[in-house]
Amino acid sequence: MTDINRAPDAPQQPTQGNPHLLAVLAHAFVFTGFLLPLIFWLIGKDQSSFADAEGKKALNFGILVTLGYVAASVVGAVPFIGWVSGLVSAAVFVIAVIFGVQGAVAANRGAAYRYPFTIDLIK
Repeated sequence: MTDINRAPDAPQQPTQGNPHLLAVLAHAFVFTGFLLPLIFWLIGKDQSSFADAEGKKALNFGILVTLGYVAASVVGAVPFIGWVSGLVSAAVFVIAVIFGVQGAVAANRGAAYRYPFTIDLIK
């Protein structure tokens, strides 16, 4: 069926996919640190209040993950215990992936997700 108000050669409007996509992506990429969640939050904050709220949560946790990676790098520079850096980096990565996947699944369902521990810098 064609719309009688639309010209036959005019492009159709794209249909809205998952309305929670940017929130899902912000949570899913939290293991990378704060940069990707920041980008997804900045894109989505004006599109929906859900993407704004969930993007802020992912961004705050991404800042904490970044601090964990920085701490691991600092520990790596200390003589005799520098090997602990790899363990700390791996622990931060695994925790970020687990909580990020949980957040992405919750956001995909349209449910709010609260990280078990985070720093609320962005409110």
